[in-house]
Amino acid sequence: MNVLRVNFKMAEGCADLRPHKQHQGDSGFDLKSRQDLLLKAGAFVAVPSGLFLEMPNHVEAQVRPRSGLAAKLGITVLNTPGTIDASYRGEVQVILINHGRADYKISRGDRIAQIVFQKLPEIDFVEEAKLGETARGSGGLGSTGV
Repeated sequence: MNVLRVNFKMAEGCADLRPHKQHQGDSGFDLKSRQDLLLKAGAFVAVPSGLFLEMPNHVEAQVRPRSGLAAKLGITVLNTPGTIDASYRGEVQVILINHGRADYKISRGDRIAQIVFQKLPEIDFVEEAKLGETARGSGGLGSTGV
């Protein structure tokens, strides 16, 4: 198995917030809230995680919602997936939005999102005067039905 090395550090006093997987084989590591917050219904907020990353070039981290929070409470990641580039060295923050009807209390240590790492291919972006034809063509935005 090819292991991808990702260096990290935790903010001072945040060792207990270290990301981890709930089950062996899971794709995402849980991110936890660094502080207590109240996320009002209809509002959004950037929640600090205490995590700082140093990823190799051509690797990205994606911040994704937790399905239980979304399905049960309407809490999700606003810019899902949130992209963290290899050159970023700031604290990982999760932009949560409350689509639910009730305010949601976030406590320090609560699992608020998950982070997934992915290798990116080198891309040779080539401009062409004409592109190849497909059966779909330019159909999009509902062209195959709702």
